Amino acid sequence: MEHERVGVETEHTGVRLAHEEETPVRQVLRRVLFALLLLALTVAVIYADRDGYRDGDRVGLSLLDSVYYATVTLSTTGYGDITPITPGARLVNILLITPLRITFLLVLIGTTLEALTARSREEFRIRRWRSRVRQHVIVCGYGTKGRSAIRSLQALGTPLDKIVVVDPESRAIDEANSLGLTGIVGDAGRTEVLRRASVERARAVIVAANRDDAAVLITLTVRQLNPSVPITTSVREEENANLLRQSGADTVITTSATSGRLLGLSTDAPRVVAVVEDLVTGGQGLDLHQRTVTGSEVGLGPRSLRDIVLSVTRGGRTLRYDDPLIGELQTGDVLVVVRSHA
Repeated sequence: MEHERVGVETEHTGVRLAHEEETPVRQVLRRVLFALLLLALTVAVIYADRDGYRDGDRVGLSLLDSVYYATVTLSTTGYGDITPITPGARLVNILLITPLRITFLLVLIGTTLEALTARSREEFRIRRWRSRVRQHVIVCGYGTKGRSAIRSLQALGTPLDKIVVVDPESRAIDEANSLGLTGIVGDAGRTEVLRRASVERARAVIVAANRDDAAVLITLTVRQLNPSVPITTSVREEENANLLRQSGADTVITTSATSGRLLGLSTDAPRVVAVVEDLVTGGQGLDLHQRTVTGSEVGLGPRSLRDIVLSVTRGGRTLRYDDPLIGELQTGDVLVVVRSHA
């Protein structure tokens, strides 16, 4: 494999930014091959002017002598037993052999220099990322629910660089990095971990924890750090939904109850389940959208729109499509509509 997408974690921040990096084996092989190419070029130059060198009392070099001289010269060992004696040979050493020697040394120590500077480069990238990141979505938990939420975000147009994943498992963050996502290893219920994700500047937070108690703790911590950010959380048990709302969640999705309802519907109304599945799967068939009423739609009834209107939110109150209080659409109304993906 030529390249792998990796995330490098610094000791102080715990932030992993996705980026392309060559594998260590390929880096070493590339440098070795380049060094051998420089050595071969140097041998060819020396052997072509072999009569301009002296080895002890003998003038002229064999091919082995040329390889030997090129090796000790490029490595700066320089025993002095073979020396250029003609002006042409000395000029070639000045103009060609010396630059090749410098390049050869840079190639040999390149891996060491890269190892020494890798951490500094990554810390710089993280500092730059933290200074620029804002209006992003934080996904707490990279399990089945978290991955599905990210796919939905992508289908709705959220770019990968605007999604930050927080998960306590390093392997989960490695997987997120492989997709181009920024990841943070840590417990999302801890204040310092959420601060690393810049929760204060986030556009939204999705809590996809595996346990209800963890979801409550994460929601409380997020709400403490950012009182206004919208929080969407999932809960396994329906009886814990009110607790999460009291903790500060704006939207609570009961996974077990929702799955149970769909299972019950599937026996007598399988087409209903198929339509629901289509609606919640972004990027194909029918899609659910939330949008504000346009200027050309003000004064019209919900049934006059091209999109199928499911609800209208006005003044903080959500009205169903058939509610007579809707009347004509007004400026500032927020619609939930169904539209064809095509």
